Amino acid sequence: MANEISSPSVVGVPCAGENVTVAGLNAYLSRPKEGTTGGMLLLPSVSGISPQLREFADDLAAAGVTALSWDIWHGRPGSDDPSQLETQLQWASELDDETGLTEMGRLLDHMSDELGCRQVGVIGWCAGGRFALLLGGRDSRLANVVAYHPTVPGTPAPNHTLDAVEYTARIAAPAMILYPGADEVVPLESFHRLRDALNSRTTGPSIAHVYPGAGHGFTARALHGDPVNKAATDLSWPQVVAFIRTTTLL
Repeated sequence: MANEISSPSVVGVPCAGENVTVAGLNAYLSRPKEGTTGGMLLLPSVSGISPQLREFADDLAAAGVTALSWDIWHGRPGSDDPSQLETQLQWASELDDETGLTEMGRLLDHMSDELGCRQVGVIGWCAGGRFALLLGGRDSRLANVVAYHPTVPGTPAPNHTLDAVEYTARIAAPAMILYPGADEVVPLESFHRLRDALNSRTTGPSIAHVYPGAGHGFTARALHGDPVNKAATDLSWPQVVAFIRTTTLL
């Protein structure tokens, strides 16, 4: 099903979004109607392809960038409802790093081979933010890497078999990490390790933003009852969109 999109925060290019199947994978695709050679692979938080994730994708399409969203839950419904978080976290404990990266590679292939994208980046939120860092260190095709409050705890989860800090140091593309200063999941020391890994690179500019007082997952609308989280989202998203446009629309 296609929808007309109008976004007040970005350029406002007419675009359409729809559920698609790519190489056997469910995905959500949002594209500018006039076409574009820039693209972004979206990696959701544990909320999956939820209404808010679709809005992020549509926002990027309205900025002139093709947005393809990975279905992290393989057909299980995405949801922004906080009452579903416990179930979603259980699902997250079952994710496999290598399987996820393989699926993302198939989506990147589709973007370049079938969607006409010549410059493709990746953006992820929370669990997807960690995956964005892993993919950035694994796949040299990427034009950028954006990690929103990536879930890289001080002690890795049992299913975190790949070291996000190690992979972050391998990223060749321009990279951006956005960290909430009051993150209750990812300690400041973990952010410092990611920041230092970015700064250790000899290629690829690094941008690291800190939002004092904001909590983990601050972009989630369910957390915007705290004005600090809403302000962090309102300030950061236009800057992220500008970074994406600069690195993909060449």
